[in-house]
Amino acid sequence: MNILLRISFLLVASWLCVAPLGGCSQKNEAPIFNESNRKGGEADPPVKDVPSDILATQLAFSNVSKKVTPSVVNISTISRKKVIQPFLEANPFFEDFFGGPQTRQNKSLGSGFLISKDGYIVTNDHVVRDAESVQVKLSNDKVYDAKVVGGDPKTDIAVIKINADGLPTAVLGDSDKLEVGQWAIAIGNPFGLDRTMTVGVISATGRSNMGIETYENFIQTDASINPGNSGGPLLNVYGEVIGINTAIVAAGQGIGFAIPVNMAKPVFSQLIEKGSVSRGYMGVTIQPVTEELAKSFGLKEAKGALVNDVIKGSPADKAGIRQGDVIAGLNGSEVKDPSHLQRLVAEAGIGKVARMSIIRDGKALELGITLASADSAPKQRKKVERGESQQEGEADLLGLIVENSEQGDGVVVIDALRGGAAAESGIKRGDVIVSINRTRTANTAAYARAVQQAGRVGSLTILVRRGDASIYFALRIK
Repeated sequence: MNILLRISFLLVASWLCVAPLGGCSQKNEAPIFNESNRKGGEADPPVKDVPSDILATQLAFSNVSKKVTPSVVNISTISRKKVIQPFLEANPFFEDFFGGPQTRQNKSLGSGFLISKDGYIVTNDHVVRDAESVQVKLSNDKVYDAKVVGGDPKTDIAVIKINADGLPTAVLGDSDKLEVGQWAIAIGNPFGLDRTMTVGVISATGRSNMGIETYENFIQTDASINPGNSGGPLLNVYGEVIGINTAIVAAGQGIGFAIPVNMAKPVFSQLIEKGSVSRGYMGVTIQPVTEELAKSFGLKEAKGALVNDVIKGSPADKAGIRQGDVIAGLNGSEVKDPSHLQRLVAEAGIGKVARMSIIRDGKALELGITLASADSAPKQRKKVERGESQQEGEADLLGLIVENSEQGDGVVVIDALRGGAAAESGIKRGDVIVSINRTRTANTAAYARAVQQAGRVGSLTILVRRGDASIYFALRIK
C-alpha cells in the first residue's frame, strides 16, 4: 500500500511541475533576446546614426585587409644553435665524452610579403638567418619550401624564393612622404596567429642610434607589432607597403619599428640580382659634433660629422677631405650625425660622383667624391662600429669574438684570445657581456659601439653574467 501511495504522489508531482511549464511555453512564444533589424530581426540597433567618417574609416581598413592579405605570407624556420657549456667545454675531455659540439634545434616564426608573381618574398634577415629549412604558408593555406636568396644583416633585410607562379603581389609605396599622425596598418603572423591585422599611426620617422642594426632610419608606430610580425608589411590606408616591421621595445607598449620601404628597395633589389649587397665607401673615420666641438669649430649648430682621420689613398683622400673637416651634407641631404652620413654614403652608389658639403675653418666648401665599394676598404681600417660581421678567428679591440645571446639580453663570448685585454682580465668563453661603462650591450651592434667609444678613452668597465653570478671587470686597452 505504501508503495502505491508513493507512486501516485510522484505522478501527481510530475504533472504539477510539467503543467505550469507547458502554460509558460504557450504564453511566451517570443524569443528571449532582441535581434537587430540589420540582421532581419525586429529590434533597432542601439546607435542608428553612426558618423559617416567612422564608417568610411572602418571600410577603408577592411578593404586594405581584403586586398593586401593575400600577398602576406607566414614563414616558419628550423635552425640549429650550438649549446655553450662554459665549464664543461673547458675540459679537454669534453668532446671525448659528448662526441663534439652539442647543438639544439630551434623553431621560429615570422612574416613576409610577395613582391613578384613568381615567388620572391621580402622578410627580415633575422627571421631566416642560419635556417636549415624554411617553409612559407600563403593566405590560401598552401605551404611551400623556400630557399634563401640572400640576406643583409646590416639592414636586417632578406629575400627568399618559392617555386610558384601567378601569385598576388604587394604594391610598394613611398616612405619618404610619410608624416607623423598618418594611419599605419600591420599585417603578419604574431605568435603564430595567421593573418593578424593591427592598426595605429606613424609615431615618428627617421629613428636612428637605436642599437638594433648598423644602418637605421626606422619608422616608429604604435600599431601592435609582436614576435612573429617580423618581416611583415607596414601599410598605409591605400594598402601600399611603406615599411618592413622589424623590432619592438620589449619594455614599452605601442613602440614598434619598421624599415622604410625606400631604404629597403635597393637592398632587396641587389639581393635578388646577385645575392649580396655592395655599398659606398669614403675612407674616413668620424665622430659626432657636440655642443663644445661646434663652438670650437665655429659652427652655428651641433650637426654633421667631424672627420677625425682620413685613410691614405681612399676616395676621401683623393677628393681632398682633411682631418678636422665637418661633413654637413651629401647630394643635397643635410647630414644630421655620423650614423646618418654612414647611411647616405652606403646608399649613394658605387663609382658615382657625390657632391659633399663640408665646413673647413668656418668656411663652407663643395667637393666632389667618387665613392668606392666598401669591399675594397683596407681590412685593418674597417671600424668596429660599422657593424662588420666578424670572420672566424677575427677578434675585436678587446681580443673577443662575440655573438648575440639567444635571450636577447647581451652578447655571448664565443672566444677570448690569449693575451688579449679581456682574457688577461679574466673574461672567459661563455660569459655574457651585459654592459660596458654602464651602457647596455643588448646586441652585437650596441657592443661594437660601446667598445669603439671605450677605445678612445683607453679603459672600460665590463659587467659580465657568468651562470647565476654577475661580475665586474676593469680593462685597460694598450
